[in-house]
Amino acid sequence: MSYYIPIICGSTRRDRQSIKVARFVLKKLQERKGVETELLDLLAYNFPIMEERLHRRDDPPPGLKEFGGKIGRADSFIIVTPEYNNGYPGVLKNALDYLLPEYERKPVGIVTVSAGGFGGINCLAQLRLVMIGAGAVPIPENLSVSRVHDSFKDDGSYDTAYDKRAAGFLDEVLWFTEAIADKKAKK
Repeated sequence: MSYYIPIICGSTRRDRQSIKVARFVLKKLQERKGVETELLDLLAYNFPIMEERLHRRDDPPPGLKEFGGKIGRADSFIIVTPEYNNGYPGVLKNALDYLLPEYERKPVGIVTVSAGGFGGINCLAQLRLVMIGAGAVPIPENLSVSRVHDSFKDDGSYDTAYDKRAAGFLDEVLWFTEAIADKKAKK
């Protein structure tokens, strides 16, 4: 069986560092057999402030139907987000709020990125609560990246300790993806 697991890059900030981590996770996920994935970069979508959820609109902003369709057909998804001021970016909340039925009983893996030494644990807790409220299933495992400027370089090199951390995280994403897909198939 093949699973579709897109990765949302949750920042549009200038000189954003989380895009390097999102590309790393994408590469690691592409190495897995039976997985189709792609990067859904919020910078490319550039959604306006949400006025109404996608399923209640007949005039969605450009790209929203495509984005919603990809999350809707996903077996699970991964969010890569920086931590800004102890929370996650407003642009990510805005994009997530456009959708609702698309998340129902869908596993979500969360990757947090910070410039400091705590790896985004504050935004992780907040984002888990939001995803639970939306009907998704945040997996217990996460991937936290501390000191992103030191850990992931502009030339594509990175601290190879993240290979093992990413492998464990992606193992858990796939476990929950398979378990929930199996349960849905038996309905």
